[in-house]
Amino acid sequence: MLVGKPRDLKDPHIFQHVSLVAFLAWVGLGADGLSSSAYGPDEAYRALGIHTHLALMLVVMTAITIIVISVAYSDLIEHFPGGGGGYLVASKLLGPRVGVISGCALLVDYMLTISVSIASGCDALWSFLPPHLLPYKMTAEFAMLAVLVVINLRGVKESVTMLAPIFVVFLITHVILIGYAIISHLAGIPMIFHGAATDFRASVHDLGILPIALVLLRAYSMGGGTYTGIEAVSNGVPMLREPRVATGKKTMFLMAASLTVTAGGILFGYMLTNAHPMPGKTMNAVLLESLFNTWTVGGWSIGSAFVIVTLIAEAALLFVAAQAGFLDGPRILANMALDSWMPHRFAHLSNRLVTKNGIFLMALAAAGTLFYTHGNISTLVVMYSINVFLTFTLTELGMVRHWIADRAKEAKWRRKLAVHGTGLLMCVSILCITLYEKFAEGGWVTSVITASFVTAAFLIHRHYTNVNKGFKQLDDVLQMTTLDLDGQNASPIDKKAATAILAVPRYSGYGIHHFLAITKLFKNHFKNIVFVSVGVIDSGNFKGAEEMTRMEAELMTDLKKYMAWCRQYKVNADYRMEIATEAIPAVEKICRDLAKEYPDSIVFTGKLIFRKERWYQRLLHSETALGLQRRLQLDGIPTIILPIRA
Repeated sequence: MLVGKPRDLKDPHIFQHVSLVAFLAWVGLGADGLSSSAYGPDEAYRALGIHTHLALMLVVMTAITIIVISVAYSDLIEHFPGGGGGYLVASKLLGPRVGVISGCALLVDYMLTISVSIASGCDALWSFLPPHLLPYKMTAEFAMLAVLVVINLRGVKESVTMLAPIFVVFLITHVILIGYAIISHLAGIPMIFHGAATDFRASVHDLGILPIALVLLRAYSMGGGTYTGIEAVSNGVPMLREPRVATGKKTMFLMAASLTVTAGGILFGYMLTNAHPMPGKTMNAVLLESLFNTWTVGGWSIGSAFVIVTLIAEAALLFVAAQAGFLDGPRILANMALDSWMPHRFAHLSNRLVTKNGIFLMALAAAGTLFYTHGNISTLVVMYSINVFLTFTLTELGMVRHWIADRAKEAKWRRKLAVHGTGLLMCVSILCITLYEKFAEGGWVTSVITASFVTAAFLIHRHYTNVNKGFKQLDDVLQMTTLDLDGQNASPIDKKAATAILAVPRYSGYGIHHFLAITKLFKNHFKNIVFVSVGVIDSGNFKGAEEMTRMEAELMTDLKKYMAWCRQYKVNADYRMEIATEAIPAVEKICRDLAKEYPDSIVFTGKLIFRKERWYQRLLHSETALGLQRRLQLDGIPTIILPIRA
């Protein structure tokens, strides 16, 4: 009822149904960047303290930073059209060990994207709600988290389409806010500029240029949350509509332009209205109330109504921005799982074609950070910014290295190097200052969490590497014979004869080991063997209709190789296959049908076993054999598990 019926994998238009055009990508991925205008400028302006005259310089620095990072990531989309963002760039250009650091930082980043967006959204709502409702704020945050989980389990496009109207309302209300802030103070802008210049000269005279520069640099770094969503588009390229590069660059432009105007306009609005922080209110709420609370028509306070509508739109957009965590976080997790840095199950898709395991992990981690920080946005933004700028730094370092190494192949390498070099300098500065300033206020927590993820990733990768070494020994048997794929069975298949139904993976020594074990244990008993295999669609091969057709052809070739092995042993063979998102239900259905077709049959499947069983092995390896056996035996179908020792 909540998630919806499964998608039809055979639908030729399935990829059009689940991909995003530029506008929807701007909503689903760009909302993360645009919504940061709710807390990034707020934190930066507060960090200025009494030196609010520096806000004008902060506006210029913020706009330049957004443009530089956006141009750099737009270049990233062009060079890495398969997506993956910072994880893929660092892995390809700086090596897989550096890549896993970037990937783990991105994972923590997207977990915090969810918690920061939800906490900031509730802060916006509680800026106008009565104070006696404050104890229910955390409950509201967890409730919104649950709603977003359900929406995302329905699918990428569904989740974004549902939330698109909110995005439009936010844009309209904030265009009015920024436009009115400038127009209503238009006559006084020259005096405001003159006053800021005078205050700046006085501050330099009293304190010196270096202290003032450090105040400005600190405020610039504390506003690092403003830039935290820029990488979302490059990470989410695979979910964009073809041509993906063009769609991605268009989306990046829309996000950069809207964020520059919104973040810069809000900072400028603080300065124009001489806004000051107030307890229990966001700076945006203070700005709105100073501008619109006096608006009345016929005794009706339409200004207060507009303030409430704008804050609700801001909160709603922040909830939309949490989508970036649910869209890109599981995708990074899946990419790392395909490279064996994370458990392989995180690459699996549900029958709604979303990486549900990743969605659940993101939600649990976001809930944990909300609980730990009690929804304190200042602490969350610090934790958030550190991981974002660690990824930015590694990405820009990789691109700088790339353009230096490949300068002979690209005529415009100097311009590209200048962009990425400037971006690298900006990102390193923000990262170092944020770590120094806020290490005791949440910086150490996110550092420990990220380091723990990196350590876990290396341990997981070592485990999979050791297991694969064992599988390579099994594959040695494949080199011992030449197969005739076009051969025929020695005699027609007698469906009443004893039949072994063997569930196998792709053609490998693992599957051949099962076949040889059956012939050894049941000498001359089985006259037929039917091989059953399911091609599992995961995030690695869910790339288009052509990819699915190729996968189906490869699976058929693999099964014919298994049949050729049987013919060498004078055993009749057949096969059944299916393409699905989950192995157990698909294999179960095929085996049930075969049990009716071959009444004297036994189902065989294999399970990897270890000399020493550890609790984590069930997390790292699927329990397909046990799950299949349990389901089939409930239907009275005999099922035997063959052990494969690792």
